Amino acid sequence: MTSLFTSVEKTAHAAAAAFLEKAQIKVGEKVPLSETVKEDNPAESIKLAVSGKTLILGVPAAFSPPCSEELPGYIAKYDEFKARGISEIYVVSVNDAFVTKAWKAKLAPEGTPIHFIADDRAAFTASLGLLQDATGLLGSPRSKRYAIVTENDVVKHLVVEEDSSKVVSTEAGKILALL
Repeated sequence: MTSLFTSVEKTAHAAAAAFLEKAQIKVGEKVPLSETVKEDNPAESIKLAVSGKTLILGVPAAFSPPCSEELPGYIAKYDEFKARGISEIYVVSVNDAFVTKAWKAKLAPEGTPIHFIADDRAAFTASLGLLQDATGLLGSPRSKRYAIVTENDVVKHLVVEEDSSKVVSTEAGKILALL
């Protein structure tokens, strides 16, 4: 029985390592849109609709202090992003849809057009090469903190925080300055 658990553990570790080893997406590359995510309804899988100028924000963990401090800036500056041509803003977190929906309600009780996206299998984040090993703090692989500005599905700007526990270069005002 022990060898069965050891075998399963090694297989799971190898699968997680494969997710983490994918090369990070680069400016000029297309955003892979084949992976499904969830928004609001945990039973409904969707694909991101990336057309026009789109902003995709990756955050390590819904409800964590740095992520919960970062998002109000985007909510408050939503109209400024729209004025600079951003058609959609997606906040992607490796959490389930129950968590991302509750987080959106907490941060924007009056509502917001910003989409809070649950990448519950980490597949979308892994396809970008932006997954990190956060098992020590968050219990599983999670997203790096990043901002991607696309024109249709092509990456025009990519900002990845050196330290995902801090909000420095992905702060809303700094991303607005790129547009």
